[in-house]
Amino acid sequence: MSSASQHQRAEQLSVIAFLTMVVALGPISTDLYLPSLPSIGLDLGTDTAGVQLTLSVFLIGFAVSQLIYGPLSDRYGRRPVLLAALIIYLAATLACGLATSIEWLVGARFVQALGACAGPVVGRAVVRDVFGRDRSARVLSYMALAMALAPAIGPIIGGYLETGFGWRMNFAALGVFGIISLVGIWALLPETNSTPNMSATQPGKLLSNYLLLARNPLYMGYVFLSTFSYAGIFSFISGSAFVLINIIGLSPSDYGLCFAAVVVGYMIGTFASGRFTRYLGINRMIFFGTLFLCAGGFSGLALSLYGELSIASIVLPTTLFLIGTGLTMPNAMAGAIGPFPQMAGTASAFMGFTQMTVAAAVGIAVGHNSSDGSLGMMAALALVSVAAFLSFTLMVHPRTKRAEARQAALSES
Repeated sequence: MSSASQHQRAEQLSVIAFLTMVVALGPISTDLYLPSLPSIGLDLGTDTAGVQLTLSVFLIGFAVSQLIYGPLSDRYGRRPVLLAALIIYLAATLACGLATSIEWLVGARFVQALGACAGPVVGRAVVRDVFGRDRSARVLSYMALAMALAPAIGPIIGGYLETGFGWRMNFAALGVFGIISLVGIWALLPETNSTPNMSATQPGKLLSNYLLLARNPLYMGYVFLSTFSYAGIFSFISGSAFVLINIIGLSPSDYGLCFAAVVVGYMIGTFASGRFTRYLGINRMIFFGTLFLCAGGFSGLALSLYGELSIASIVLPTTLFLIGTGLTMPNAMAGAIGPFPQMAGTASAFMGFTQMTVAAAVGIAVGHNSSDGSLGMMAALALVSVAAFLSFTLMVHPRTKRAEARQAALSES
């Protein structure tokens, strides 16, 4: 390999590393402060449902603004949209750290989401711009594996920050993370949208693009797969801190370790996805992923109904579920965005909007049922695993098989 190609590869890896950081803004912004949720409620004088709202409103802001960022990046480019969003994120993170009431914190979290959500929308579009449909599945899988470090170590760091300095220090740490991301993107990311869509932000064109996506059954099948997989993750995020800390009695730092153990399952799934997708294909990896989703969801529900509440009855089934998520989500994202190179940002945004809206609804439901121990959380895991399996078997699998049969017939003729 020549020195020029080595230099180009090093630059490409550096860009992927900073893209992974901005894509991770969402999960790190939800996971780092999870060990602090009970103490935030005490400090700001609110109940479990009130604190839970800081999570759900973040997802609502994340969902709605994706519909805007995707078309903006298709029209004006990936780089300026990312830089502007990161500035919004930093300002809102400062406001979160200074909050003196739960209403202030909820509002600041909403604005923080407006900045954070550009990361996954624009980041996935950049990967599609650079690597194309097939290679993007592998790159997204490896990015997801690296990004899994955020939820793996986030609650651990957050637990120690909570124990040593209080909940506000978590938002100071998020601010540092945002500054590093901003500097890296500004210094290293070139513009990757070589064919800007001048009509992408026109209301009529925007509506027609979203209707085109919504009427595509194969696209929507992949979207539902990603949506229900993520909704399962968020049900655990929403309920686990209150169950493990308030009911079982773990310390914030021990809770962080349990959370990291669960994320290991996600890392296993994403590693397997990156390693084997090239051999088995996107849809076969998704099928195996849905089997793991169902195994985790139904074993967790069974233990909640008939077993004794313990760390193992929560951590082990959720780990199985997250192995399935790691197998399913990166491939579903690649399958959804791949056929739409001219509106990759819009396709990514619509997928993210659906994903976050459903996850916010699941989180609110779990938050209002956290007094039932782990039952509400595990019932949500079981329901979304069935929904993901049905999305694959009814919407994705039959259509891809027909497409393969047509392609085989054309090759023979």
